[in-house]
Amino acid sequence: MIHVALSTRIARRDRSGLTFPPMYTCRECENEINQGTEICPQCGADLTVPAPGADAPAAKPGLRKILIRWGVLLGVLLAAIWSFLWFVVPERQGNPTSQAETRAVQALRDVRSALADYASAQGGGYPRQFETLGDRVRTAAQLAQSVNYRLQYTPGPVEADGSIRTYMLQACAGNFGFLNFFADDTGAIRATRENRAATSQDPPY
Repeated sequence: MIHVALSTRIARRDRSGLTFPPMYTCRECENEINQGTEICPQCGADLTVPAPGADAPAAKPGLRKILIRWGVLLGVLLAAIWSFLWFVVPERQGNPTSQAETRAVQALRDVRSALADYASAQGGGYPRQFETLGDRVRTAAQLAQSVNYRLQYTPGPVEADGSIRTYMLQACAGNFGFLNFFADDTGAIRATRENRAATSQDPPY
């Protein structure tokens, strides 16, 4: 082992001209000594002690400290990612398909309730325009739109007295594979998972 306390290396040659391994000199008395010497035999200096002003070699961090540092860094990174997902990604619980279909049916029922109230006030007649029903149907339409459904109102034929006695309601899904719904003045709600609007011929929901 070569000690930091040792200084000058001196290459030696004998009289035959052959070169021998270099010798080292004591930093205190500058006499030649063996490179493995820890105590100078000439002056008694302890050569294992670093020379004054010399920088002591920095101790390398142990494996445990390295693992702790990486663990802390990984924990901070995961916490940052979790915080980002918590605030940015919308909350989704349960089955999103089932939730969307349930809201679409609720929107249909709200519109049907508004139509029943209108007919009760108009002697059994339904409106020609969906918008005639006011805020109640607008709120229902917004509920359906929030889950990517579109409501469509189709009034029945005009009777001889000028009134409309029937209607059709459809909730059409904007996502493939979601149920499409149909409702009318009979009170039944029908549905199909085919990629088309539901009709009165589809099975009850």
